[in-house]
Amino acid sequence: MLLSIILVFCILGAVVFSVARKISLEMSASAIQNLSESLDLIECTIEAILNKEAEFQKLMAQKAAVADNPKEYIASYSKNQTMVKISLIRAGETEGISNTGETFSEEGLDFSAGGAIDGLLVSRSYMNYMGTWAYTMKCPVEKDGQEIGALYVEYVYDSLDKSLPNGFYDEKAMLYIMDAESQRMVLKPKGMGERSAGHLNLEDFFRANDILENDLQAEVSDCVKNGKNMMFYHDIRGKSSLIYMWSVNNGTIYLIGYVPIEAIQQEGRTVNHNIFVVVVVMLISFFLCCLLYYLNHRQHNRLRKEREAEREIHNRQLAEALQTAQAASNSKTMFLSNMSHDIRTPMNAVLGFATLLEKDAENPEKVREYTKKIMASGQHLLGLINDILDVSKIESGKVVLAIEEFTLNDLVSSVDAIIRPMANAKEQTFEIEVTNIAHEYLQGDETRINQILLNLLSNAVKYTPQGGNIWFRIIGLKQRSSQYEHIRIEVEDNGYGMTKEYLATIFDAFTRAENSTTNKVQGTGLGMAITKNIVELMGGTIDVSSEVNQGSLFRVDLELRIPQEQKYKRFWEESGIARVLAVSGNAESGKNIQMLMKDVGITVHTAFDREEAMCLVADCGRGKEGYDAVLLDWDTPECNAVWIAEEIRKTLPDTVPILFLTARGFEGMEDALCIKNTGALSKPFFVSAFEEKISQMQAKKDGAVPQEPVEHENLEGMRFLAAEDNEINAEILREILSIEGADCEIVENGKLAVECFEAAAQGTFDAILMDVQMPVMNGYDATRAIRALKREDAKEIPIIAMTANAFAEDEKEALAAGMNIHLAKPIDITLLRKVIKQCVHRKE
Repeated sequence: MLLSIILVFCILGAVVFSVARKISLEMSASAIQNLSESLDLIECTIEAILNKEAEFQKLMAQKAAVADNPKEYIASYSKNQTMVKISLIRAGETEGISNTGETFSEEGLDFSAGGAIDGLLVSRSYMNYMGTWAYTMKCPVEKDGQEIGALYVEYVYDSLDKSLPNGFYDEKAMLYIMDAESQRMVLKPKGMGERSAGHLNLEDFFRANDILENDLQAEVSDCVKNGKNMMFYHDIRGKSSLIYMWSVNNGTIYLIGYVPIEAIQQEGRTVNHNIFVVVVVMLISFFLCCLLYYLNHRQHNRLRKEREAEREIHNRQLAEALQTAQAASNSKTMFLSNMSHDIRTPMNAVLGFATLLEKDAENPEKVREYTKKIMASGQHLLGLINDILDVSKIESGKVVLAIEEFTLNDLVSSVDAIIRPMANAKEQTFEIEVTNIAHEYLQGDETRINQILLNLLSNAVKYTPQGGNIWFRIIGLKQRSSQYEHIRIEVEDNGYGMTKEYLATIFDAFTRAENSTTNKVQGTGLGMAITKNIVELMGGTIDVSSEVNQGSLFRVDLELRIPQEQKYKRFWEESGIARVLAVSGNAESGKNIQMLMKDVGITVHTAFDREEAMCLVADCGRGKEGYDAVLLDWDTPECNAVWIAEEIRKTLPDTVPILFLTARGFEGMEDALCIKNTGALSKPFFVSAFEEKISQMQAKKDGAVPQEPVEHENLEGMRFLAAEDNEINAEILREILSIEGADCEIVENGKLAVECFEAAAQGTFDAILMDVQMPVMNGYDATRAIRALKREDAKEIPIIAMTANAFAEDEKEALAAGMNIHLAKPIDITLLRKVIKQCVHRKE
């Protein structure tokens, strides 16, 4: 019975739908007919306006023909909203006059494709000087049957707007007027369409309304070309619409637009709505009965499905939680395993050598050996701890870059001083290349860049076997901005390499490659994670490629600001060096020297062999401008740097310095350096290193000997006030200062430090050593309290922070509190001695 009722209602619904669809189609056809009639009316209106313009222009031509002075007749017309410019050119002339007073020429007007109106030629549409689309009609001026000139009138399409209907289909229809030849939209009448901004041309109309079918576009183009009318359906902005292309004036211009189908079918929808209301009432009655019949059954099904869905969600959450817990457990286990091994290794060395130290306390040699190894193991342990703290700070977003000015020379030199001994110890070849760098002086966080390089290069040394090769390159890339130097850092080796699986996780924290070879290398697995985070903090990128047993290649791209100051040029101006000759068998090397020296305003001429070098030098002897310095590549055998230097010295005066560039050390250069006013520079070439060498040679030539600062061996006779709450640290500090010959008074907290200093006579203490984290009063508050005391030395006495808070923000907070210098624990006596001396000397 239920199925039968449903079937009857389905048949009824199908009949109602069929009737409604038939009514809708009939009304749509009627609406399309109405649209065609509306377009015909607009077409007739526009053509009538054009014909009236043509008749009036003919009348003007007749009056101009009989006028005594046609020029005065033309000038008497003033422009209006329809006719913008009226011009006359006499027969046989190329230029004429216009009512605006300016010279008029037909040049720029194209009458070949504009068609004709009432026999008058119409130009192709164009944008006039007012920024309005316009067209010009040309009418011959005849007198006594003979053409004596041509009358040109410029009309604007905006004048058609007032004569067109103010929208149709409740302003839901879109209408444009398009020039058929150029296919440019020349007018959008008021009240036509929903868009406030018009389309530029037919292509823009297609693109904006997603009419992208090639066949359809080709059909429209053919319609426009042949001056035919066309309508077709298409979806525009999610609405089914009827697009029309309506020819005006035999196809010279077109009415283009669309009407949403819903606007066309408005009346049909009203009828259908009434029909559907009746049907809906019947269906609601039926479905209410069905709803009551099935309510209980559906309710049971709904409850069952909800329970199954909840059970499925719960199971999925449990599975995800289990997977997360397992991943966290595995990461924790791996990290603890790595740290257990890596921390126990140096700790075992510390405890082991401490035990041996106790047994061999009477043997000075062994005591020194054990102490040295304990220090090395302690430094390694401190490095592991710093890595863990560093990555924690980076991940918490508390790392702040210290942007300062630095030179690539200092950066490369400091890295080379650390890495080259490590590479030499493993008999590895370590090569440095610097190419295409335009600016050597840059701004950035040199310490963090140094950290990146040391992480990459120390790993290259660690994971490259004995006798392997390591390449360190700094490459200048194309600048994206004139204010920034775009550089690429490459670190390549031919070591053990990495698997594809490990490459996917190399920049994750606590991960290390696991194999029988690399397991011997100690580390936290944080180096690459720290490196990547620092690179990204600087706005750069890092990537890696590697193959097992083939080696690895790391690339880091950074953009570093170029300093605006020109102070680096002063040295060269004061030294009288403006032209330099560079002799190198490597074109790339010569190009790099030219780029770097150009940045400081020095001209560099390059020669690639002996003959070319001697020709350039000989030109100087023939009266041409000479060279102020010469750079010779020592590592290119065919250049024979010694012979060239000797020959140059015969031509150029002894005051011109000659420098040999070498990448293999200065051994074997003794004979060359005997030549007067010569020296040696290490590769790669840097301007700052060149400047330093020139300064040394000039000082040596002038007989000046640079005075080295006198370093006192200890802190003999100095007295310190120290705030330290840890007894062991206090004892260590007391003993270290005692060894240095200094006296120290130690208090347990900041409050006692303030009281002790306030009670002491002026000049009792040379400096205050202040811990930060202490009970009662911390180091920052104690420093502020001391600086606020009303005594002369309160603001001048050096206060040195000695704390385990070792990050940049801790240093800033210490300086902000009034401390002079921030030192991180554990105590480095050499550094402590140095900063104390600096502070005391500065105070004096």
